[in-house]
Amino acid sequence: MTHSTGEDLRAFRTALRNRLIAAREALPPAEHARLSREIERHLAALVDALRPAVLAFCWPFRAEFDARPLVTRQLGGGLRACLPVVTGDGLPLAFRAWTPQSEMIEDRYGIHIPTQGEALRPDAILMPLNAFDETGYRLGYGGGYFDRSLAALSPRPRAIGVGFELARVASIRPQAYDLPMDVIVTEAGIFDVKAGSLQPRNIL
Repeated sequence: MTHSTGEDLRAFRTALRNRLIAAREALPPAEHARLSREIERHLAALVDALRPAVLAFCWPFRAEFDARPLVTRQLGGGLRACLPVVTGDGLPLAFRAWTPQSEMIEDRYGIHIPTQGEALRPDAILMPLNAFDETGYRLGYGGGYFDRSLAALSPRPRAIGVGFELARVASIRPQAYDLPMDVIVTEAGIFDVKAGSLQPRNIL
């Protein structure tokens, strides 16, 4: 666990976040689609193995992997889906039921959320990765919403980081308040976070 001054850490993470988001957004459309198909193949196998009753995912933002087709297919098997909703600064996220027919609006961050829907408690959360490191920690957008939400929910949902291999770094310089993922999925496969390292899982 790395301990940094707040200013140094913010500068490091801001630079890292900006660099890797830019790299993701710069992927040629055909390459983005090819990598996304591989991510979806691995992620579908993982969801089938975990069989969550309620799956939370994030509306794609800034060229992130788009989980909507996968989630839509899973709905046919009885799974329920929900999207995270920011309820206030410093508060855990709420999770609002979603279907492809849900009416959507944009929140203050420009992210789509359902205008209404039942409040659900997810068993698993698909969490986008701007960066992830070899010990299973993720870098999001800096608001700390997911860490607060994972800490507040009991039992804790399974945290599944989803992103492209280009987001893999040696360390995001995790702090005591950061929470590691349980599993990370990229186009390269499924990686369980065990004993502070990423360990490939073969379920295909």
